[in-house]
Amino acid sequence: MIKKPVPRSRLRLMLGKTYYTWRRYARWLVDGTSFAKSFSQKKLPHVVFQHETPTLRKLKDVDMWLQHNKEINLSIAIKCLNGLLIQPGETMSYWKLIGKTTTRKGYVPGMILFYGDFKPGVGGGLCQLSNLIYWMTLHTPLAVVERHRHSYDVFPDSKRTQPFGSGATCAYNYLDLMIANPTTTCYQLHLELKDHMLRGEWRADTRALHSYEIYEQRHRIEQQHWGGYVRRNVLHRRVFNQVGELVNDEFITENNALMMYSPLLTESVGDA
Repeated sequence: MIKKPVPRSRLRLMLGKTYYTWRRYARWLVDGTSFAKSFSQKKLPHVVFQHETPTLRKLKDVDMWLQHNKEINLSIAIKCLNGLLIQPGETMSYWKLIGKTTTRKGYVPGMILFYGDFKPGVGGGLCQLSNLIYWMTLHTPLAVVERHRHSYDVFPDSKRTQPFGSGATCAYNYLDLMIANPTTTCYQLHLELKDHMLRGEWRADTRALHSYEIYEQRHRIEQQHWGGYVRRNVLHRRVFNQVGELVNDEFITENNALMMYSPLLTESVGDA
């Protein structure tokens, strides 16, 4: 059961954000994590997984200028991540690499999800990039050591190609996406934005030993006692060896999100 959301004051929101931001800075300094920071534009020889998503989508009540601004923000952030090498024992921190999104760096107002709604915010739209990286990582032996799910399901499904809850929300710097390399293989992240498509791939210096299939279980929509609806599911992945034999079935995560639209709406309302 999810309680009915209670609006928080601006002061409480500001204090909470400040506290968690500085706690993250402290963690970066003292927790002993070996962060990935080396880059190479020479591609490693083996593609482990690749994926692409469109950057311009018509969303209900969302002006398209926010989508075009998102492309500007994505282009800037990609430059901070493209070619990143994650050596064995290293960890990638999404925000440690990108840094704070400011107008001085060229970021512009884009769409930011905010307590079940959306608003313009400098650097908005970078969740599409963290979503892409998280989804690709689930198809590799890399370990997701920090990921934050979306607390709200804001837009109805339309032409969805991935299971509900397979993304990773982000907010500088306290909602981070951190990916560790527990293997003996070096991995490399490649990203590009071209023809209104965000493309990415994980590459490696050795051939992949396994492939992965992500699927959902127990997908359901439940009405709460106070009238709202909550959407839930559980994500798993099947692991196959090089000859296609199933060798494992792993739990990934459980998702619970407060729906901000009627569950009876049709797909024609807007694109997710």
